[in-house]
Amino acid sequence: MRIKLFVYDFDGVMTNNKVIVDQRGNESVIVNRGDGLAISIIKRMNIPQLILSTEANSVVLKRAKKLNINCINGVKDKKEKLKEYCIQNDINFKDVLYIGNDINDLDIMKMVGHPYCPSDAHESIKCISKRIMFSKGGDGVIRELLDLITKQKGD
Repeated sequence: MRIKLFVYDFDGVMTNNKVIVDQRGNESVIVNRGDGLAISIIKRMNIPQLILSTEANSVVLKRAKKLNINCINGVKDKKEKLKEYCIQNDINFKDVLYIGNDINDLDIMKMVGHPYCPSDAHESIKCISKRIMFSKGGDGVIRELLDLITKQKGD
């Protein structure tokens, strides 16, 4: 498997797709530390990673900053934004692995070479995914991905 870019949706992939809202309207999410460790290991493999999210909340940017990976959030059209990113970085779509979970990921997942999804993804996403992970969103999807790619490499 030849991958030149890992792209992650945020809500429903890095989170369980739920949000906590306090009395002032502040939103919080729960993320998996195993995913954070996996992202740091993938970085050492020199494979670029990107969070691409329609969510405009700053929690997405803060998580990306902590993980020290690129993030584009508040995106209306993920497919067009990824096309721009790949052109700017000379990456062929067939070399992109995208993990998404819901219908706003459908078009982009049809475009990339390696569409993956969590086990609790929407049925329309499962139908087009090359791999349905065992993990649910927020339960170590990226950690499972790392285990999968290291196993394939024989590490």
